[in-house]
Amino acid sequence: MTEMQIRRYARHIVLPEIGGTGQSRLIAARVLVLGAGGLGAPLLQYLAAAGIGTVGVVDDDTVDLSNLQRQVIHRTSDIGLAKVASAERALAEINPEVTVQAHRERLTAANAERLVAGYDVVADGSDNFATRYLLNDTCNRLKKPLVAAAILRFDGQISTYKAWQGAGHPCLRCLFPEAPSEDAVPSCAQAGVLGALAGTLGALQATEVVKEILGIGQSLTGRLLMYDALAGSFNAGSQCRLARRRWSGRQSTRTSSTRSAVPSTASLPQASTGTRSP
Repeated sequence: MTEMQIRRYARHIVLPEIGGTGQSRLIAARVLVLGAGGLGAPLLQYLAAAGIGTVGVVDDDTVDLSNLQRQVIHRTSDIGLAKVASAERALAEINPEVTVQAHRERLTAANAERLVAGYDVVADGSDNFATRYLLNDTCNRLKKPLVAAAILRFDGQISTYKAWQGAGHPCLRCLFPEAPSEDAVPSCAQAGVLGALAGTLGALQATEVVKEILGIGQSLTGRLLMYDALAGSFNAGSQCRLARRRWSGRQSTRTSSTRSAVPSTASLPQASTGTRSP
């Protein structure tokens, strides 16, 4: 590392779990973030600050005034600008050493493998089931760790999927073989979302991405961490137990308030405030 890098990442380097070797691994890492929205915004900021060498951003949307309540990477002056362009500008201001690869396109079956293959870890901030399942299947096939989070109203959840590692490491499709209909869970536009909640879950995603790159701590693979902002509580549950419960149409029926039963937060991957179909 250069003298400037040693100064920039000094608070990482003094951590025994990271050190100079770990920071060098972060600098060499490549992370793909799906969505430069509510979750993607804080996630991208912390990845850049952490010194992730290459950060890919997939999003085909433009900045809208309604985004600014939670998508903190964008400014009022960015309204109408492509989100990937706004994100690229913001990350360069945070850390000019980070290479940002802007992918202004939707994730589709035709481009998913091409986009995912070039990265070490993938983080999902999308907000529709079709994209989530496509990304899950692609990461599983290519053996890429997938850190997925979702938020709605005052609730959030996060997990890491590495199903290729075998028993105890279920993927999204392992838990729910078929994607529910898009109206099974209300969108943030319909039900609302606390802006700061996006920051909480996005920061957690950045933490889990760093852990996956460095191989430190306990991975969230096989576990689902749920956060209830109104109660101020976290709850970690086993995905293996969920995998033994067959998803049914009745389980997919949810009210607009996800707080009606915190355990049922795990019943479905909620909508987030990322792009509608990155």
